[in-house]
Amino acid sequence: MPRTLRTPHPRRPLPLALTLGIALLSATATACGGSSSAEEKPAAARTTSATAAKPEPKPKATPDDAPTLPPGPTGTTPVFSHGSRAHGKRVALTFDADMTADQGPRAARGERFDNPALIATLRRLKVPATVFMTGTWADQYPDQAKSIGADPQFEVASHSYSHHAFASPCYGLPTVPRGGARADVEKAFAAFRKAGVQHTVPYFRFPGGCHNPAVLKELGPAKVTAVQWDVVSGDAFARHPEPVAAEVLDKVRPGSVVVMHCTRSAAPATEAAVKKIVPQLRAKGYEFVKVSELIRDR
Repeated sequence: MPRTLRTPHPRRPLPLALTLGIALLSATATACGGSSSAEEKPAAARTTSATAAKPEPKPKATPDDAPTLPPGPTGTTPVFSHGSRAHGKRVALTFDADMTADQGPRAARGERFDNPALIATLRRLKVPATVFMTGTWADQYPDQAKSIGADPQFEVASHSYSHHAFASPCYGLPTVPRGGARADVEKAFAAFRKAGVQHTVPYFRFPGGCHNPAVLKELGPAKVTAVQWDVVSGDAFARHPEPVAAEVLDKVRPGSVVVMHCTRSAAPATEAAVKKIVPQLRAKGYEFVKVSELIRDR
């Protein structure tokens, strides 16, 4: 496992080995790749008198109508960690695609920062999801980024361009230059446009979750909602899916936002964990939704 900058998500104290694994966010960024196949898409039904009266439902969140939280009193960026506990059993699975700006050479040498199998599994299981993608990942895997963004089952948000820290200390990550936070966030959206990504939403996740009042104020003009989480899956560097699934199943509550990763090299057990998590949560009556739906009904 490479020992470059990685960002495990902080919610509870983590052992040093896992902290060093924060680069996972860097390495994980790529896990979210994957392209649609003809087998995954149902053939168009014939138009009959019975079917003509049933138009396709409009997606609940599109790039034009995705909801955001209002800014703070001084124009600071709002922070969202979970949805309403009172609007039924709904949960959002989120996947960080956090390849850092200096990992291109490693990808060129064959390290896989993507995980097409994970995206294929989410499609097969019909699980909506929000992908927090770094601009570097989109630059490295433009076809996969475009495929994810073209699928209405998913929405793509910024995880910064560089995957550097927006507040320090942050698990050993290098820090975004002072005054450069907004530019880094917006550079990621520019990378998405270059790759042809659709279904982008005005959300942003801090690398490592690290932020402070100063950076929230600096990001205010970017008009994004910062999205954190209330359930840490523990999939960073996990080799076995069972503990990851057990952690999610134990911690999920109505309205939860679960943070997971989609990098084969840094989170190899995530796909297998998802296969365990999804049917068990559905058996408990949970519905999977995108972050935008939790924000809309907060």
